Amino acid sequence: MIKNVVFDVGKVLVDFDWQGLMDALGFSAEVCQKVADATVLSELWNEFDRSRMSDDEILDGFLAKAPDYKAEVLKFWDNMGNSIKQYGYAHSWIRSLKEKGYQVYLLSNYSRRMYSQSIEELSFVEEVDGAIFSYEVCATKPELEIYEALLKKYQLDPTECVFLDDNRSNIIAANQLGMATIHFHTKAQAEEELRSLGVQ
Repeated sequence: MIKNVVFDVGKVLVDFDWQGLMDALGFSAEVCQKVADATVLSELWNEFDRSRMSDDEILDGFLAKAPDYKAEVLKFWDNMGNSIKQYGYAHSWIRSLKEKGYQVYLLSNYSRRMYSQSIEELSFVEEVDGAIFSYEVCATKPELEIYEALLKKYQLDPTECVFLDDNRSNIIAANQLGMATIHFHTKAQAEEELRSLGVQ
């Protein structure tokens, strides 16, 4: 029986629109690609989420990948929080589940810097029963350690949890620990799958 609903954050409860941000910063298509390859599309982005390295070390790494675009990388670095936009349904969905008696948790890859820059768009954090962000535990999905950190901190039985994430690899990892899972595409699709699991 499902008692706990665990949400990923990015692309589930908020949009991560880095392309839109780079457009708003005035980057051409070429500059956008160069900056993205050095930052959000590089392997360093996962380390940024992990937060074992300092922000200075991460930034130096980003800059080293695009030395001819230092000003643009710095501009993105200073404004990255503006890439996060809360979906209109986030609060009401969480409240609806809680009103029906479910516990609601968050499990997300999220860097400390991005969190601090986008805190207003994460206002639903105040409404959930608990959350683990990757920067807090220096582990990222789909590594099992981050899932285990959530289960241990809140004393959750994985067989009583359903986990929603837009990334298939993250879903597979949750399955390995015994959690029910939903590969998130849209809210309507996810709600239908939740109902099939007995979550109303």
